[in-house]
Amino acid sequence: MASDALELQDIEAFYGDSHVLHRVSLRLGEGRLLGLLGRNGAGKSTAMSVTVGLLPPRHGRVAVFGRAVTGRAPEAIAAEGVALVPQGRRIFRSLAVSENLAVAGRKPRGPGRATGWTIDAVYALFPRIGERRRQVAGSLSGGEQQMLAIGRALMSNPRVLLMDEPSEGLAPQLVGEVMATIKTSGEDISRFRVRPFDLASLLGLVRDGIVSHTAGKQIFSHMVATGDQPAQIAEREGLVKIDDDSQLSAWIDEVIAENPNEAERLRNGEKKLQGVLVGAVMKKSKGRADPRKLNQLLTTRLTS
Repeated sequence: MASDALELQDIEAFYGDSHVLHRVSLRLGEGRLLGLLGRNGAGKSTAMSVTVGLLPPRHGRVAVFGRAVTGRAPEAIAAEGVALVPQGRRIFRSLAVSENLAVAGRKPRGPGRATGWTIDAVYALFPRIGERRRQVAGSLSGGEQQMLAIGRALMSNPRVLLMDEPSEGLAPQLVGEVMATIKTSGEDISRFRVRPFDLASLLGLVRDGIVSHTAGKQIFSHMVATGDQPAQIAEREGLVKIDDDSQLSAWIDEVIAENPNEAERLRNGEKKLQGVLVGAVMKKSKGRADPRKLNQLLTTRLTS
């Protein structure tokens, strides 16, 4: 539909012979925010790569504001108004903060967009990097580098802003700052972001839709209707991670009882078996156990 800022339709994508995306479809409305969820290896970043032209799909269609961009070069898709905040930031570490922003500058595109993002506007949004404008980007903290990566993307004055795990590696207090920025980055920008299966900050932002992937397959999609709460949707669909100590401990006890030899060898120092037992608990929980909490409880259980 022409009113969609971004559409992926029946995308099939491969890395060599590895089939990564299986008939993935999603639509992002103009001026809206969509969240893509899934565990590590589910194909979230691959969907981003297909969108921006880094990985041509073998089947399917990508469209930006109704204009087909499937298989086009990344620079051609960027010229359509698509910007990416990549996972890992990928700033120009040897350039100053101001230079990182300047090299990304583009004039606004599209009807009614005579004004747009400037370096001063980015500094106003992120005062911290404004204070460090002459500093070499590689010397910034992780949170400051993430702010710079977002600011660099905004400098291209995008119509569609893609964010690949923008809170990764940030201290909790900085996550709040970055999430607030996503909310206030402009109502004329359509935002599409991905996270692993940690929903805490995403559910506070999403007002339009969530899409869940596992093993490269779309298993859940919901465009939020009036009065629908994303947190309730996620709970209903079984997308929220379980971190309750008693439930996790019960699963751990069951797995230890079912795998006594592996548990004993882990007690005796064969650390590689922790992954085996964690995997068994994840299978028992149908993937809903919180892996960080699970590892902590399993370590405590077998060393006490």
